[in-house]
Amino acid sequence: MLTRLTLTDFRSYPALRFTPQARLNLFTGPNGTGKTNLLEAISLLVPGRGLRGARFSELARKGPEASGSWAVAASFADGLEIGTGQAEAAPERREFRLNGAKPRAQAEVGELLAAIWLTPQMDRLFTDTASGRRKFLDRLVLALEPVHAREIAAFEAASAQRNRLLAENPDPAWLAGLEDAMARHGVAATAARMALLTRLNAAIDAGAAGPFPRVLLGLDCAIAARLEEHPAIEVEDQLRAALAAARRQDAAQKSAALGPQKADFLIADLETSRPAALSSTGQQKAMLIGIVLGHAAMVTATRGQPPLLLLDEPLVHLDSTRRAALFAALNIAPYSAFLTGTDPEPFAGLEAACYTVREGSIDPA
Repeated sequence: MLTRLTLTDFRSYPALRFTPQARLNLFTGPNGTGKTNLLEAISLLVPGRGLRGARFSELARKGPEASGSWAVAASFADGLEIGTGQAEAAPERREFRLNGAKPRAQAEVGELLAAIWLTPQMDRLFTDTASGRRKFLDRLVLALEPVHAREIAAFEAASAQRNRLLAENPDPAWLAGLEDAMARHGVAATAARMALLTRLNAAIDAGAAGPFPRVLLGLDCAIAARLEEHPAIEVEDQLRAALAAARRQDAAQKSAALGPQKADFLIADLETSRPAALSSTGQQKAMLIGIVLGHAAMVTATRGQPPLLLLDEPLVHLDSTRRAALFAALNIAPYSAFLTGTDPEPFAGLEAACYTVREGSIDPA
């Protein structure tokens, strides 16, 4: 459980020291007062770009008295301390401190703390681009496999370098080396996605989503289809050969036609098999909450400790029955949760400590 949060020159907060008073915490106030900024700060306690996906150079508070850099730190009931902030020499990088020391890799932080979030922007997940759905899926994977980020980053780096070389007159041996890296990292990333979906489908089918609609999750991916029939090392060989054969085509398109970047995350209603994109807005939101709750339950069971749950304006598109179901689920779950809303009244029934957010400050409601 998070016991203390400190922000320094982060977004709208010059300096904040906040001590949560309960496992469930509700922040209300007018739009623009900093509620989402607070949740974004908490989301940065784990590796990644946080719930907004913002550039790190954009997170520092603006103004004549601002320092130009930002920092977020937190303490937890089990003695864990995590700090992060903008790197001095590289504004687009950030550094972590784990119990006061610099970790060897960010994955060490991810192994000790997981965070799961839901934002209003994610309401468009089902009708958004495949890229948006892949990013959502990869965040789910990261909560259980922190090294997944390295696999994705390594594939993307090798792919970008191959794209640049294809525009020139490259050494075939150099291209082969990059394609080898793409095959290894691409297959590893796809296998991690598949493993997560298998476990999450089982958890949702077993009732981990609570009263929310049960969904069937899948992966539309050529690599995944091959992994279902062949060992990973054979699929690596197949992908390596396919990339070599596609060099001329990829050079013309300026991108690789094969790889995990072409996958799509599929969501359908378990009972009817209807794709989520064809459901109503309210039903889509209920499905999304079911996925998040199912994933949180799975993370808790797997890691032995609950994740941080960040729910930004979670009641949008929910009817009164679904709202009551969400509150009932959160009231009995072990998660340390942080929720936002413009007014406290719709949250009646949620057993949470309530706060009013004003520009740069948080006060008990």
